Order: sequence, then C-alpha cells, then structure tokens
Amino acid sequence: MKRWQIIALATLLAIAVAIAAGYRIGVQLLRDRVVAALGPGARLAELKVNWFSVELRELAIDAPSGWPAARTFEAEKVTIFPDLRTLFSDTLRISSVVVEKPYLSMLRNPGKLALLPGLADRAKNSGESSAGRAVTIARIELKDGSLDLYDATVSRPPLKTRMEEIAAVIRDVAVPAADKTQFEIAGIVRGVKRDGRAQVTGWVGPGARDSSSRVVLKALDLVALQPYLVKKNETRVARGALDLTLDSEVRDNYLDGKGRVILQDLEFAPATGFFDTFMGLPRNAVIGFLKDNHNAIDVDFTLKGNTSHPSFSLNESLSTRIATAMAGQLGVSIRSVAEGLGTLGRKGMEGAGSAVEGIGAAVKRLFGGN
Repeated sequence: MKRWQIIALATLLAIAVAIAAGYRIGVQLLRDRVVAALGPGARLAELKVNWFSVELRELAIDAPSGWPAARTFEAEKVTIFPDLRTLFSDTLRISSVVVEKPYLSMLRNPGKLALLPGLADRAKNSGESSAGRAVTIARIELKDGSLDLYDATVSRPPLKTRMEEIAAVIRDVAVPAADKTQFEIAGIVRGVKRDGRAQVTGWVGPGARDSSSRVVLKALDLVALQPYLVKKNETRVARGALDLTLDSEVRDNYLDGKGRVILQDLEFAPATGFFDTFMGLPRNAVIGFLKDNHNAIDVDFTLKGNTSHPSFSLNESLSTRIATAMAGQLGVSIRSVAEGLGTLGRKGMEGAGSAVEGIGAAVKRLFGGN
C-alpha cells in the first residue's frame, strides 16, 4: 500500500473515531439534559438519537416525599418527533410524542387534583411558561397505559382506584398555554367484583377557566366505588354496577352540566337496624323500588355552580343531585347525603393543565429553550 493511501486511510479512521466519540458525547449530554429537564428524581436507562426522532427508554420519575406511590410517572419508551425546520426558530414545534406503556399516579386532595407534581411546580414557579422560546406539541399519544388515582377526599389513607389498558390522545399542547388543549382518554377501571370501562373526551382552555367534557362510565363496580356513595354508618353495597354519562360545560369558571346515572343489579349487605339508609335514603324504600323497577335506578340530574367559589364541591354537588333525583322517584325525603362521585372539578383541571405546561416546559429545556 502506498504511503498516501496509508495516510488517507488513517485520516478517515481518525475522522470516524472522532465522529463516533462526538456522537457518544453528544448523546450523553442530551441524556443528562433530559434528566435535568424532568427534575429531581428522574431516571433514564437509555437515549437514542435517530434521524428524525429521539427515543427515551425506561424513563421514570420518583415521587416526592408524602406521595402515596413510589413513582409519579414511568414509561417503557417515549419517542419524540420534532419538526426539524423549527429547531432554530422562535417557536419549536413537536409533531408528536408517543409514550408506550406509561404509568401515572395521581393524588386528589380537597380542591386539588395533582399529577406530575415536579413538572407542574417547576413550570409554575420558574415562570417558564410565559418567557423565552415557545413550544407546541401537535399530538401526544399514550399506548397501553395504567393509572393509579389516590383519592384523599373520601378516605384516609387515600382510596386507590386502578385504571389499565389506557389509550389516550392529547392534541394542541403549547407553552405558553394553547387556546384549547383537546383530549380523548379510554380504559378499563378495575373493581372488586367486576371491571368497568371509562371514556373521557373534551377540551380545556388556559387556567381551566373554560372547558368542555363528556364522561361515560360503563358497568363500574359499586363495591369499589361505595366510599363515594355511602357514609361509614350507612348500608354497605355487596354487589352492583354503575353507568354514568355526564356532559359539562365550564365558561369563566361557571359549570353547567347534565347527566344520567343508572345503578343496577344492586345487592346490600344485611341490615343493621330499622333506620338503615343508602345515600341518605331509607334502605327499605330503595329495596322496594328496585323490586318494582327491574333492579335498577335510572335518574337524570343537573350540575350548576361557580367552580372558583371556595364553597363549591363537585363531590357534594353531584351526590346531592343524584340522591335528590332518586328521592323524587322513590317518593321519600332526604335526611342526609353521602359525599359522592366526581373528579372533574376546576382544581382538577388546573392540576392537569399545570402538568401539561410542565411537559411543554421540560421539552423547552430539552431542545434549548429558556
């Protein structure tokens, strides 16, 4: 081999080694940047840069102190598809984010539904959502996800409700916030005696002052849901299913909702006394009504109120409306009402909105935003 060929080969080899080393260093720097963008407790097993996408594998975010679960989020794989034409523009556009086998834990306290608290708090406290480079995400897709909802409004320790096989699409996510972020979520709600299905669709505006949603629940297990329906000293449910449809509109924090609920195949635990009640209604009257109506209670209800008012409680409003409609059918008066069903209040929407802003803010930090 001639000398110039040897020199050329050595030069090419050195360039190849430099490119490989530079790629590895660049990937490591990007990996570190992802972890930093997601905040304390974030872990990432592997990052892969393709021609048109970035893949994150075995991503996890550990929960803060006091959280009822070990992690707030994890995913087997997250694939980000940036619009390469906007990498150096004032607005970074992400074509899509695909999340495979995600897990999410949520905590509901009175007046607040919290999810991804680290991202939400960082976005809120740092002011990243209103300064620097804008980010838009056209579509976020969740595949085969799972969710644990811990609800401290009905029990201590918080009641855990499990949702699996979740498929979700979130559209038009932006930082600063988009005019409307649209969502479609469906999955299976695990129960004690049976599993049901849930579907939620709609949109939410900045600050959750305006929103529109449709909630459809099918064959949910009343045994698992009874903390929402009955007080501790009331008749317990041994068996039963709940169907619920709720259409709600919120404009400038004022809620206007209409719904329908069906309680069917109800069976109660043995009575403990003559004055036993179910949702504030006499147990014997409920049983008598069920016998005359194919073992089902089918009622329509309405929801109205200022969701920003401190005294507004969707739990109480929803359960009161349902019990009132039931009482009208049973022909009895209500003495007391159990704290009821519902997790779609304004504070809950704010929690979701803050988390979405946190996701956008993390993407900004990842791709070079302020």
